[in-house]
Amino acid sequence: MITVYGLKASGNCYKLQLLLELLGRRYRWVDVDSANGETRTPEFLAKNPNGKVPLLELDDGRVLAESNAILCWLGEGTPFVPVDAWRRAQMLQWMFFEQYSHEPYIAVARFICRWLAADHPRRAELPRLRERGAQALAVMDQHLRERDFFVDGGCSLADIALFAYTHVAADGGFDLDAYPAVSAWLARVRATPGFVAMDGPEDSRGG
Repeated sequence: MITVYGLKASGNCYKLQLLLELLGRRYRWVDVDSANGETRTPEFLAKNPNGKVPLLELDDGRVLAESNAILCWLGEGTPFVPVDAWRRAQMLQWMFFEQYSHEPYIAVARFICRWLAADHPRRAELPRLRERGAQALAVMDQHLRERDFFVDGGCSLADIALFAYTHVAADGGFDLDAYPAVSAWLARVRATPGFVAMDGPEDSRGG
């Protein structure tokens, strides 16, 4: 049995829930409200000094942080990780893209719009976040015009990583109708056997 510490409405935490459900793997979920300081307690910091969710813990006490690293560990030896080295590298390329060119803009815009007050000073960041997020969505849309998933051969960890915040991008003010290939891809991911929707009203940015 593995334990996942996280907040289900966080895209970075939801990635793990989605993969685990797609794999039909048993796990224990422990809700941690990082938005209200629960990742800064001495108990949690003893597990992850970086003070972020998600966090995976094994029965023997080993822990692993950073959402995409956890995805890679969970996905090892499953159909969600290509056996071919080139396609596996392409999968990782899109997972790095998600963390550096996608999540910092789309996820942050969502957080500001949904969980900060209308007069919060961080709302001044929204024009830039939406500009950069739109660039990421455009790159994705162009890539998906000629393929069903991000890597040939079917749904991979790259799709799971990118689905997490893309499917709720409208929360941050992004119009997904402007990206028809992305919208069609979202529908294909939702149709994957074992799919589970994001759960919970709160949001937090994890690793």
